[in-house]
Amino acid sequence: MSPTPTKRFWDAAADLIAVTEKHPFLVAMVDGTLDIDPFKYYVVQDAIYLTSFAVCLNLLGDKLEASGHDVHSKRVRELAVGAEEDEKALHRGIFKQLGIEATAEAMPNTLLYTANMTSVVATRPVAEGLVSLLPCFWIYWHVGKKMLELRDQLGETVGRPSSYDAWIDMYGGDDFEREVKDYIDIVDDVCKDADEEALTRMEGHFIMSCKLEHMFWDQAQDLMQWPEITAQEKKEC
Repeated sequence: MSPTPTKRFWDAAADLIAVTEKHPFLVAMVDGTLDIDPFKYYVVQDAIYLTSFAVCLNLLGDKLEASGHDVHSKRVRELAVGAEEDEKALHRGIFKQLGIEATAEAMPNTLLYTANMTSVVATRPVAEGLVSLLPCFWIYWHVGKKMLELRDQLGETVGRPSSYDAWIDMYGGDDFEREVKDYIDIVDDVCKDADEEALTRMEGHFIMSCKLEHMFWDQAQDLMQWPEITAQEKKEC
C-alpha cells in the first residue's frame, strides 16, 4: 500500500529533519547552555513569523471554503487563532519575563521564510499551500517531543531559564500534538487524489520549508543581522 501524502513528504525530508532535531540551538535550550540573547532574538523573530503564519492559515481557510472543504476550512481558521492567541501568548509571556521590547524588524531568514510561504499560499493551489505550512506544525511538534525526551534524560540537576521550559512544554505538549495531527489529517485528505506531478511539487514545498525551519534556528544561534553600509561605502557607491 502506498504511503499517505504526508508520510511521503516526511520521508523525503527525513535526513534534514534528523539533523534539525539535533540543532545546537535546541539542544542548548534543553541542557541550559544557551545564552539568553540568542533566545531573546529567536522569540522576537518567531512572533513576527507567527503573524504571517496566521495570515496564511486564514487565506487557506478561505481557499478551502471556496473549494467545498467547509469542515477543513473551519479547523484551519481555528488553527490560525491558535497561532495568533495561544502561541503568541507564550511569546508575550516570555517578552514580559525577559524584558523584551516587541518592536523589531524581520531578519533575513525570517523574511525569506515568510515570503516563501506567503507566495506559495497566495499563488499556488490550496493543497500546495497546505503542504508549505506543514513543516512548521510537524517539525515543531517533533523537536518538542525530542526536547522533552532529552530533558527527562538530563533530569532535574540541569538548570535552565523557566522560559526555555515553557517553550518546550508548549511544543512538546498534548494540545499542540492534537493540532498537528488535525492538520496532518487535513493535508492527507485534500491531497489524497493528487497525481504524481502535483505530489512532486508538494514534496518540493515541504522540503523547502524544512530547510527554512533549520535556517530559522541557524539565524538565532548566529544573531544574524542585516548588513550595514558604512559612510565610506556609501561614498564609493
